[in-house]
Amino acid sequence: MKKLLCVFLLIIFIGGICFASEIQDVQCFFNRYVEAANSYNTNYFDFYSNDAKIIRVVEKPDGTFESVNVPLERYKSEAKKSTALMKLRKYKNRYSDIKIFPFGTDYKIAALRQPSTSNYKVPAHFIIGRDCNGNWKIKEESMNTKVQTFLTRKS
Repeated sequence: MKKLLCVFLLIIFIGGICFASEIQDVQCFFNRYVEAANSYNTNYFDFYSNDAKIIRVVEKPDGTFESVNVPLERYKSEAKKSTALMKLRKYKNRYSDIKIFPFGTDYKIAALRQPSTSNYKVPAHFIIGRDCNGNWKIKEESMNTKVQTFLTRKS
């Protein structure tokens, strides 16, 4: 009985180490993503899966919300167009209250995002998972925003 209990505890302990290690890997991946995004690195879009879902939840002045799905190719195009202006303004996103937890076979990162041009924080989340080559990729990105132009650019 003692042997069985020891084996069971060992399996749980090793499983816990592997689980913690994956969360650390996801945290490192997210940190690299934030660094690339904030430095306007050309490999920024390599962090996304080819079919990543990009969502902007627009906070309207009347206090209501409207969700806008932005196709990845359009997101890339818009981001590339605005890079020069963002660099000039030294725009960066800072994330706080970061929480990482399992989400099916993937991981979800929930955080508060503070744009450097604002004094408020808004919710954001990312679904991170492995692609067919075993690399971490962003499968879904959702950020609240107060930028109303997302409502006029709906696809």
